[in-house]
Amino acid sequence: MDICIPKERRPAEYRVALTPAAVRQLVDRGHRVFVERGAGEGSGFLDQHYLDAGATVVYSHEEAFRRGDLVVKVARPLQQEIDLLTEGQILMAFMHLASAHPNKVQALLEREVTVIGFETIQEDDGYLPVLHPISMMAGRMAPHIASRLLRNDAGGKGILLGGVPGVAPAEVVIIGTGTVGSEAALAFAYAGASVYALDVNPRALERLEHYSDRRVVTLSATRHNIRKVIQFADVVMLAVYKPGYRAPIIITRDMLALMRPRTVIMDYSIDQGGATETSRPTSHDMPTYVVDGIIHYCVPNITGVVGRTATHAISNAVLPFVCAIANEGLENALKQHPALARGINVQHGEIVHPALKELYGHTHATDERG
Repeated sequence: MDICIPKERRPAEYRVALTPAAVRQLVDRGHRVFVERGAGEGSGFLDQHYLDAGATVVYSHEEAFRRGDLVVKVARPLQQEIDLLTEGQILMAFMHLASAHPNKVQALLEREVTVIGFETIQEDDGYLPVLHPISMMAGRMAPHIASRLLRNDAGGKGILLGGVPGVAPAEVVIIGTGTVGSEAALAFAYAGASVYALDVNPRALERLEHYSDRRVVTLSATRHNIRKVIQFADVVMLAVYKPGYRAPIIITRDMLALMRPRTVIMDYSIDQGGATETSRPTSHDMPTYVVDGIIHYCVPNITGVVGRTATHAISNAVLPFVCAIANEGLENALKQHPALARGINVQHGEIVHPALKELYGHTHATDERG
């Protein structure tokens, strides 16, 4: 099979989908891999590294998309990239189509490509093998980000996350205790912050309490408890996720009035549309904005700026599925790997994933909606 790895074009996106070591495994199995010039530079991988691994380096973005049966990216394609896709191609990336503009979803349908969202590849037990390592990274980055946003020179309250003897640490509230929320809760706790974690799943709260050795206060995510804890929080982190679905709105605009001025909201659910009514995507260059005196941090590609580590994590997780498709063909791979089948978002001009069907209320490319 011919496999293409384009260079990412989104701002502050330093990741690449596959490492040279992963490319070598594909080449050794008889597949051809085409890598766009400079695709790995942000992660510390030079074109020569890919050449040494047996790949062919191509010199235009257009060729990087059109030379392959399978296109493996990191971020959801831009409109101009969607225009480069051809009928029958397979596209793999973090798609997050629940938060995409409807026109882009319609364009993917019209191209009649198969779209596999990394974030919706899901094992029988609910485990998300590609999203999980990136979620771990994003969660562990949370205290570093919050520490900076709490500083006076970032517009924050001027609070040291872990405090000092005789001075209380920052109060951190985390809503959602999946992989991102749990990792963040542990990282904040070990950084010395006072941490409150809320979830609707009691088992998730039990696991977090156990692994944190009761360093984290756990609460049921009732409306009453959410309104209570945000009133004293210095940082409110939202980390709610249901595979393929748009994030629910947890904090409405009127609730901002309950918070103290310059409280930081970190909306980690922004990839799926955001869990705050006032959330909108930001960038690493301009990561925050202020609404009603509350600082909002809503960067979608949080791990994009730790390209080396993130690329290794993504490549390790994605490679088995890429190999399955390349070695067995798409249809056989989907039959043999149910987790991969659950990752299909769009195929043959139809919406396949149940969450997207529910969101759009249609399944065909010929539908006029959007």
